[in-house]
Amino acid sequence: MDENTAPSDESAGVSAGPGGIGRRIALRSQALGLTGEQVAKRAGMSPRYLQHLTEVGTDFDPGALLRVAAVLQVTYRELLEGRTDAPPGQAPAAPHPVLMKLTTPECWDRLGEHGIGRVALSGDAGPAVLPVNYLVDSGTIVYRTAPGHVTAAAVGHEVAFEVDHVDDQLSQGWSVLIVGTAEHLTDPDTVQRLAEVDEAKPWAGGARNLWIRVVPARVTGRRIGTL
Repeated sequence: MDENTAPSDESAGVSAGPGGIGRRIALRSQALGLTGEQVAKRAGMSPRYLQHLTEVGTDFDPGALLRVAAVLQVTYRELLEGRTDAPPGQAPAAPHPVLMKLTTPECWDRLGEHGIGRVALSGDAGPAVLPVNYLVDSGTIVYRTAPGHVTAAAVGHEVAFEVDHVDDQLSQGWSVLIVGTAEHLTDPDTVQRLAEVDEAKPWAGGARNLWIRVVPARVTGRRIGTL
């Protein structure tokens, strides 16, 4: 069984709960510019039965919901349980949250040796915030890009680099911000050494042979915890 296959009657009783399915149907219909009547017609059911699907919790025909999912261009599981790729921070705030500052060593510890962060800079088209694969190298941030790309325009300018992590289950997280100057990394030995690191390969693919180093002027961080 895959995510587009309706479960058997025995496994249909999942914890979607009344209103959850209906909310997702309504939001997705609105995003596609479809009325309830249009969704029902394309799914081969009456508007009244579609309304029934949006109101019940577990007592529904999986096949009917599968047809609605096809009309709304989502998977059966996504319609039933919600998006699995939703942005972090969906959970409510934890009881008694506390915002704490991170020390500089704590900031670098959370950055680790590599990962994905965001570079914020000002370009000809205005401010931009773009994700990059980064490496931590000798107390600096290094990433690779391509000539002419927006992130290449950072060279010679002050930029901000940010990494964060959110734990939805515990409603906790942290954020590290580095402000510094972006430089074009040209030393051939250094470029070769960094290029041999597997984690330096950008997820976006492509040549991306321009290396940028962000030399920090300020490193700050925050952590959200509980008492």
